[in-house]
Amino acid sequence: MSKKVLNDIHNILKETFGYDSFRGDQEKIVQSIIEGQNTLVLMPTGGGKSICYQVPALYLEGTSIVISPLIALMKDQVDALRVNGVEAHFLNSTLSESQANEIFHKLMDGKIKLLYVSPERLFANDSYLIQQLKRIDISQIAIDEAHCISQWGHDFRPEYRKLSNLKRHFPTVPIAALTATADSRTREDIIKIIGLEKVFISSFNRENIHYQVQVKQNSRSLLLDYLKDKRGQSGIIYALSRKSVESISEYLNEHGFSSTAYHAGLSSDQRMIRQEEFIQDRIDIVVATIAFGMGIDKSNVRFVVHMDLPKNIEGYYQETGRAGRDGLPSDALLFFSRGDAVTLRGFIDQGHDINQNEVLHDKLNKMIAFGETRKCRRQYLLKYFDESHNGQCDNCDNCTRTFDVFDGTEIAQKALSAVYRLKESFGTNYVIDFLRGSKSQKIREEHTWIKTYGVGKDLSKALWQAYIRNLVEEDYLRIEGLKFPVLKLGTKATAVLFNKQKVSLVRVESILQTAKKSQDHLVVKHHDLMSALKDVRRGLATKENVPPYVIFSDKTLVELCHYLPTTENDLLRINGFGQIKLKRYGPQFLKVVKDYCTAQNLASNMDTNTKSVKMRSNSTRSAQAKAKKSASKTQLETLKLFQAGMSIPEIARERDLSNSSIQNHLAQLIYFGRVPLSALVIDEKIDPIKMAIQKTSGQGLAAAKAILGEAYTYAEIKAVLASL
Repeated sequence: MSKKVLNDIHNILKETFGYDSFRGDQEKIVQSIIEGQNTLVLMPTGGGKSICYQVPALYLEGTSIVISPLIALMKDQVDALRVNGVEAHFLNSTLSESQANEIFHKLMDGKIKLLYVSPERLFANDSYLIQQLKRIDISQIAIDEAHCISQWGHDFRPEYRKLSNLKRHFPTVPIAALTATADSRTREDIIKIIGLEKVFISSFNRENIHYQVQVKQNSRSLLLDYLKDKRGQSGIIYALSRKSVESISEYLNEHGFSSTAYHAGLSSDQRMIRQEEFIQDRIDIVVATIAFGMGIDKSNVRFVVHMDLPKNIEGYYQETGRAGRDGLPSDALLFFSRGDAVTLRGFIDQGHDINQNEVLHDKLNKMIAFGETRKCRRQYLLKYFDESHNGQCDNCDNCTRTFDVFDGTEIAQKALSAVYRLKESFGTNYVIDFLRGSKSQKIREEHTWIKTYGVGKDLSKALWQAYIRNLVEEDYLRIEGLKFPVLKLGTKATAVLFNKQKVSLVRVESILQTAKKSQDHLVVKHHDLMSALKDVRRGLATKENVPPYVIFSDKTLVELCHYLPTTENDLLRINGFGQIKLKRYGPQFLKVVKDYCTAQNLASNMDTNTKSVKMRSNSTRSAQAKAKKSASKTQLETLKLFQAGMSIPEIARERDLSNSSIQNHLAQLIYFGRVPLSALVIDEKIDPIKMAIQKTSGQGLAAAKAILGEAYTYAEIKAVLASL
């Protein structure tokens, strides 16, 4: 691609959308579409999929067609584009006949750059719309929520299968299929059905989301405790039934929260009003069935809570991905119960397609395993989407807690022996009832004569469930079967049963929860200014009849509070400000910031070259001086070995820790002033890493690594980040 084309697409990105640079694979995807290649794009929710087809739409001559199943998403996307000065429209069932005719006239006159349509509308009336589209210049076709095409996808929609005919109707038009959730089988199906040539799989790692699972006991009381420091924040709470949705919403309102219920039992007008209240920030929390949230582009959702177990990892990932789309720290909390799994299995068994039911049971089993894992939850999620992770994310409950381990050999031997003597033919609940000597009629008569019957009656059912989960995770046991999973002996079982190998288990009664670690992000210090900026944003949004986040995301407001820009040139360096938004909204926001700085006697935190924070105050330096003394015992042990000349892999082997853990120790030691940066990073690499960190501010290590390439390691990036 020529230098001119690259300059042009970067200018579109900055002037229209207000972004200084592309993220991850966005630039390569844009190039692929512009070059006419049929492209599959897998990118996490909030990763910037829309930019991948919107930039080519503005660069290429003609009209881009965007196929989406979601009316709410169409409206959000069109609102955002029109605020940015782009001629965009949608055709769906919400339009009157006269409104639809007006859009058709504009379309035929070549005045529309992006047209959003549903697959049903595209193929309605003997494909009348397709015949009309053949009369105009179509620059590209983008298929959003492309996982709906595949029968293996978690949200398969039969009408999407008709999209296989697109290449026959438009043989020379490039097609881009985009989705946030598709495992390998689903991806292969999409590629085959549509006929795609190029595949881009971005990292599924949402580094800004903290994943947490709690046992579903007294969940409403725990929910209140969780929400007590989140008043005024936007959040979504999912529940399985309409009755639960209504009662949880009432419960929250009784305790002083701003909440509304959303489910399919409401009229379409009621749903629309409640959704609009949430989008416009007039309601903080929506309690909903999974019918809510698809296609809503609200960027400032700070938390997503699942009161019940989701059906599959894809749905869970997509729903939790509605939090933190602006890149700021956000939470995902799941209340876990195996009882929910029984209910969901009943729903699955109501289906008439045996093959499809097996797929759904398999997906549910993997969702259960996520809830039960004691390992890094981020690693588990990413592995599901065929992405590797070192397993120490420092931003999920399992990575920020200490597990008290004890010698559980006797417990393990009892469990393994029971599975062995029951001939590996029964599920977890039966094995536990057998171990506890249950008198239930479910226990077969012949099993009551087995030697190990009742040997585990000293432990509760809940403890046995936890210990068996632990044994499964460590491969002493394994689970086989979809609809009726049974316990089998794992690869490590023989050594325990016959060679007396010791087994360490997690002491369930005393899980020690540590404080959630802070993330790298800008902290709002000027809360009064933030409030004033939100008021301006809300006023503009009301005037233009769009959601507040369409005007600017919270990330933009946070940067305004942090950097305190005082000129229009300063504003252009703030994330979200392009030439169009600078002209439309710049004066209003600039006045608020300048007035605040004058009233508080504050200077701008922008320098002449880049956004940067001014020199730290004496109090901050004092705090850092104290921090130098606060290295932990485990970090000091790593320091001792590092000073003795050992490499990171050698220290990791010596201490039986992961390389990533040792890297984190050394990064903290750099921050504490105990290790010089030059000990880990050569001089020539420091400036390029600083530039990449600066360019991807708030997007995490992976974004910086994507810019730097294979010549740079995560350890080096962590070290430089710590030094800053």
